[in-house]
Amino acid sequence: MTILEISAGDTAWVLISAALVLLMTPALAFFYGGMVRSKSVLNMMMLSMATIGIVGVAWVLYGFSFAFGDSMGGILGNPTDFFGLSHVAGLEVGTIPGYVFVGFQSAFAIIAVALVSGAVADRMKFAAWCTFALAWATVVYFPAAHWVFSFDDSVSAKGGFIANTVKAIDFAGGTAIHINAGAAALALALVLGKRIGFGKVPMRPHNLTLVMLGAALLWFGWFGFNAGSALGANELAGLAWVNTMAAPAAAMLAWLVTERIRDGHATSLGAASGIVAGLVAITPACSTVTPIGAIIIGILAGVGCSMALSLKFKFGYDDSLDVVGVHLVGGLIGTLAIGFLATPELAGGLDSAGLFYGGGLAQLGRQAIGAFTVLIYSFVVTWLIAKAIDATIGLRVTPAAETSGIDLAEHAEVGYDFSKVQYSQYNKTLLIADPTKTTEDDATKVTA
Repeated sequence: MTILEISAGDTAWVLISAALVLLMTPALAFFYGGMVRSKSVLNMMMLSMATIGIVGVAWVLYGFSFAFGDSMGGILGNPTDFFGLSHVAGLEVGTIPGYVFVGFQSAFAIIAVALVSGAVADRMKFAAWCTFALAWATVVYFPAAHWVFSFDDSVSAKGGFIANTVKAIDFAGGTAIHINAGAAALALALVLGKRIGFGKVPMRPHNLTLVMLGAALLWFGWFGFNAGSALGANELAGLAWVNTMAAPAAAMLAWLVTERIRDGHATSLGAASGIVAGLVAITPACSTVTPIGAIIIGILAGVGCSMALSLKFKFGYDDSLDVVGVHLVGGLIGTLAIGFLATPELAGGLDSAGLFYGGGLAQLGRQAIGAFTVLIYSFVVTWLIAKAIDATIGLRVTPAAETSGIDLAEHAEVGYDFSKVQYSQYNKTLLIADPTKTTEDDATKVTA
C-alpha cells in the first residue's frame, strides 16, 4: 500500500462528508415517513432510526473488516483483520486516517440498509425488521461493499472482484447501495405480500411537507455521499459536487414534464421523487462523466424512474414507497450510462471510456456484469433471509394491527394525537379532558 502524507484539509472534508451522509438516514425517515398513511408514520421513521443503531454496532464489530479486510478470493474481507476496529489506529487511506475512512463508510452501510425499508410500509413487524436489517447487512451489504469499494492497494492488500477483476466503475455506490437495496426491496415485498386493500383503496402520502423536507435534506447530504467519495478536497470532489447538483436538477424537471404530459399536472411528490431518482443515477457516474453527461443521466432517470413506478401495478407486487422504481431502476440507469458517457480523461483511459467517447462496448459490458451480479445476489439472498424470518418469528403484523394502524400496534404510540385523552404524571391516571374545564381537578379521572 502506498503511504502518503496525511492531509488536514482532506481529513476535514471527509469528516464533514461522513456527517452529511449520516444525516441522510434521518432525512430518509422524513421522506419515507411523509409518504405513508398517518397511522404508519412513526413505524416508518423507526425503521430508519433503528437501522442506525443496528448497523452502526455491526460495522464496528465486524462489518468494516468484512468489507475492507484482506480479500478472501475477491468475495469477502478477512473478518479478523479489523474485528472490533483493531489495527485501524495508525492506518492511512490515501491522505486520511483510517478511522476517518471507517466513519465515512459506516454511514454508507447504514443508509443502504435503511433504503430497503420503503418496500415494507404498513405491515412488517418491528422485531422482524430489526432481525432482517442485521442479517441483510451481514450477508448482503458487507460482501457487496467489498466487491465494489475495496480496491487493491487501498485499505487491504487485496480487494473485491467487481472493482479489481471485472473493473466496473462505481464511484459512490450505484451497485453496492442502490441496485442492491432495490433488488432486496423487490424480494422482501414479494415474500411479505401486498398491503390490505392494495390497488383498491387510496394509499396516498399523508404529509407531503415531510416528503419535501426529506428530499431536500437527502440532496444536501448527497453532496457528502458523492463528493466525499473522492476522499479529499480536490478537483475530483469538485466535479462530483457539480454533477450531484446537475443530475437531480435535470431529473426533477424531466419527472415533472413526464407527469404533466401523462397525468395533466406536475406534483410536489413528483418533484421530490425526481430529485431522488437523479441523485441515485448520478451516484456511480459522478466521477467519470462531464456535467453535460450528468444532465443527460438526470433526464434519463427522471423519465425512466417515473415510468417505472407503474411496474408494481402491472406485475402485482407491493413495493410501498417505490424503492424498486427509483433505486433499482435509477441505479441501473446510472451504472449502465457510464458505458456510454464516461470520458477517457475522467475514466482513466480509452479502454475505460464509454461508447460515445470511442471506448467501444468493453466498459458497458463491465458495467452490466457488475450491476447484474449485485442485483441477482441481493434478490436471491434477501428472498432466503425473508423466508427464514417468516418461518420463525414471522414477518407480518396481524390484519387487525395493519388495519387499525401499525404505529399503535407495534409502538403503542401515534404520530399525531388529536384526542382529548391526556396522562397525568402526578397520580398516574388518564385524564379525559372536558374542553369546558381548565384544570386537572376538573377533568374526569380514569384509573390507568
